[in-house]
Amino acid sequence: MSRQWLIVAILGVGLVAGASALVRIGKGIDQVKPGTQAPDFTVIELATGDTISLSERYTGQVTLLNIWATWCVPCRTEMPDMQAVYQDLASRGFRIAAVSIDEGSSDPVIEFANELGLDFDILHDPSTRIQQVFQTTGVPESFLLDKNGVIKRRIIGREDWNSRVNRDRIERLLEEDAAQPRAPS
Repeated sequence: MSRQWLIVAILGVGLVAGASALVRIGKGIDQVKPGTQAPDFTVIELATGDTISLSERYTGQVTLLNIWATWCVPCRTEMPDMQAVYQDLASRGFRIAAVSIDEGSSDPVIEFANELGLDFDILHDPSTRIQQVFQTTGVPESFLLDKNGVIKRRIIGREDWNSRVNRDRIERLLEEDAAQPRAPS
């Protein structure tokens, strides 16, 4: 009889431990969504080679955070749209933080940006840690952030950032934030 109780006790402890683990895991799922604060992270800024953080560099500015890779065809096709909207709205405080998750050297990332004539911030996370931090499902994946770093939109897949709808969204965020001073960049 005591052996049966031992088995029941072991199973009971296992069930409690398993349920506890599921609750902890479940709390982290889908926490990166519109209306929540964007998680902070550090990456390499390719223009300077410096390690920067989202909060240090982009707080106080409407920012499009784009997670991409050089080998990703949809990423390549959305970059010209991103460049066009950036050129038009950068003077009003709009920033783009394009984080490549290419593993290894930054050279292919730099070549890619030069080939497409991109002059917004090209960042590199060769560890691909940003994918875990932002709970991405692939590339490209983008997050439109207000000046306080709150996620306003999350887009999975290619997006036409130069479309009238997206320009209007970005301009509304810039106007909402125009009355408040921007943090230095």
